[in-house]
Amino acid sequence: MHAGWKLWRPFALGLAAATLSACCGFAQAIPLAERVALCSTCHGEDGNSRMENTPSLAGQPEFFLLNALVLMREGVRRVEVMMPFVRNLQDEEIVALARHFAALPPKASEEALDPMLVQRGAELAVAMRCQSCHLPSFAGQNQMPRLAKQRVDYLIHSLKSFRDNTRSGADTLMSNVIAGSSDADLAALAHYAGSL
Repeated sequence: MHAGWKLWRPFALGLAAATLSACCGFAQAIPLAERVALCSTCHGEDGNSRMENTPSLAGQPEFFLLNALVLMREGVRRVEVMMPFVRNLQDEEIVALARHFAALPPKASEEALDPMLVQRGAELAVAMRCQSCHLPSFAGQNQMPRLAKQRVDYLIHSLKSFRDNTRSGADTLMSNVIAGSSDADLAALAHYAGSL
């Protein structure tokens, strides 16, 4: 073997890996800090969103986040704005992102809460037994998201998409629970959850 090959071998192998990645869809893991910075653009530097209709990720159950990212990456849960960010996520990146955001403390959004809607939402939450899946604190568990301190506008949008069966990859159990609910009732539930 030519002596110069020993010097060029690492470069050649790196070039080959980069070429395969570009041609065949393989992707190298991006450092967690860079991934988090990308997520933070919309979901907030501390995981608490200040962007309209964009969910907060801080304090979500780790398994919920992991599950959501896998479903989005695989195209089961289609969120068009997320596709460029999740398309090439590797499993270890998904685990790291889920762990990172789950560990951040959730904070209430700056949206105004209507006290009357909060009260009505509390009554509806009991009647619909929301706590049986999302826990009495609405902190979520396993694949069930934290609703407490979530953005109200995002919750309203999400609840409507569950009710109207327009949410891809949705849990049909949730759709059944709120089937037939009015827009006013969904807004009340969102205000209540946002107040916790």
